[in-house]
Amino acid sequence: MLSQSVFILAASIILGYLLGSIPTGVLVSRWGYGLDLRRAGSGNIGATNALRVLGPGPALLVLLVDVAKGTLSVWLARLLGGGLTAQVLAGMAAVIGHNWSLYLGLQGGRGIATTLGVLLVLMPQVVAVLAVIWAFVVALTRYVSLGSILAAVAFPFVVWATRLPSLYLSVSVVLSAAVIYKHLPNLRRLLQGTEHKLGQKSKREG
Repeated sequence: MLSQSVFILAASIILGYLLGSIPTGVLVSRWGYGLDLRRAGSGNIGATNALRVLGPGPALLVLLVDVAKGTLSVWLARLLGGGLTAQVLAGMAAVIGHNWSLYLGLQGGRGIATTLGVLLVLMPQVVAVLAVIWAFVVALTRYVSLGSILAAVAFPFVVWATRLPSLYLSVSVVLSAAVIYKHLPNLRRLLQGTEHKLGQKSKREG
């Protein structure tokens, strides 16, 4: 029984990481437009840069697939028979895979969309609050990165306020730290006044 539980846990983590590692933005930009999203706009492989470089249609596709990576990782762990711990670790592995992709030499995105996919399954009530924070900041400043950073900062506090299990609080701290760490370049650009605003176009490169 113990060996089976260990197998399910390990399989959930590995599948979550491999699924999260799929570089959606790079694949969409290469297959549909013959360019590498990492060498255009801000260089990020997420939906925001896809919107800036490729337009709304490709950006929506990137967003939906990146969200699905997080959601599917948790569901796969559940289908394998994994409990809450396996599901949480699978979701975290998906975010790690997105941020440090096996297929991109351990490079990757910022993890917002994939984190959202994980939270939609595990903590939907938290998503609602964070979405309001994110939307308010972006509407006020037009900086998507600032909205993401402030939502990440608020994440553990929202989990604590909603009195979810302690495992969720630990997860929120780890995922929040990962988001903030990956947004350090954006934070530097914000402080320098050179960060792109929502709707601001970039030239295609590559």
